[in-house]
Amino acid sequence: MTTGAKETVVIVVGAGPSGLSTAASLHKLSIPYIILEREDCIASLFNKKAYDRLHLHLAKQFCQLAHMPFPATYPTYVSRSDFLKYLDHYASHFKINPEFRNTVQFAKYDEDRKKWWVEVAVEDGGVRCYAGRFLVVATGENSDVFIPEVDGLSEFKGEVIHWTEYKSGKGYENKKVLVVGAGNSCMEIAFDLSNHGAKTSIVVRSLIITLLLYY
Repeated sequence: MTTGAKETVVIVVGAGPSGLSTAASLHKLSIPYIILEREDCIASLFNKKAYDRLHLHLAKQFCQLAHMPFPATYPTYVSRSDFLKYLDHYASHFKINPEFRNTVQFAKYDEDRKKWWVEVAVEDGGVRCYAGRFLVVATGENSDVFIPEVDGLSEFKGEVIHWTEYKSGKGYENKKVLVVGAGNSCMEIAFDLSNHGAKTSIVVRSLIITLLLYY
């Protein structure tokens, strides 16, 4: 079932840090907006997919969102748990209320009406429509899992996980673990594995992606 379009000035897609920052700026300027999020929480990458020991990889002054610095008591490199507390407070302070479980399926600019038309799939299986003068896409660059095809991977007898499934090095003691990739997350995961007694190796190619194989 398709419902009538909900009108606003700005449609923001994604309730991660960029979407929240955009929403806060619009709020301060009293510009009407709607923020759409396919998950059931803000910052789902940090809430659902991040590993336990994650810290922001830049100093806090470079990671704070618009109009609200990190608390002075926070360390230079903010932990995942502190960052989530900060984001929750940020959303509450700027009265940001995303429309959760709204997965954008289609967006098109209507030249005649001079508005964006956005269609989303909702949790009950229906379709909801939104119209706005401006569209902000804040869906992130790595929100979807991607595992490349690797020769022999299907015959590998050990377990294979993507970094978004990794939480801690607990349980990896004395296991041989290969971390594929050398991005920030890869290096921190490799460090965490080593601290938990895993026999950790890293392989690097031009495509940066984290994939864990262990046995």
